[in-house]
Amino acid sequence: MNKIDVACIIDDDPIFIFGAKRMMQLSNFCNSFMVFKNGQEAINNLKPIMNSDEAIPNVILLDINMPIMDGWQFLDEFVKIESHKSITIYIVSSSIDPVDLNRAKRYDNITDYIIKPISFKKLESILQGV
Repeated sequence: MNKIDVACIIDDDPIFIFGAKRMMQLSNFCNSFMVFKNGQEAINNLKPIMNSDEAIPNVILLDINMPIMDGWQFLDEFVKIESHKSITIYIVSSSIDPVDLNRAKRYDNITDYIIKPISFKKLESILQGV
């Protein structure tokens, strides 16, 4: 199975971040991580990386309910950044609200909507899709 180079987690929950990173390590998911606690921090750090063609994340796991800039606001800003590499984005949220599920379908760059917690099986399916 393929292993991705860089995974990016955008989430304000330190317990989810710890668990997701640990599961990725145990499943040999990626070589490295980028972690941001909100959408604004992610945009501020990803934009220069994407403009310089450094190690751009292959996959982004994005929470939608965060302070400062939520996942929806992040997506609205992220689509404006030009990238020479395709980045796969998964929403990973505890929200089961149909409004959120339907809203996610309106974004072409969202691959899937994953209900927390993330599982080894889901990580495997992400790897197969990359």
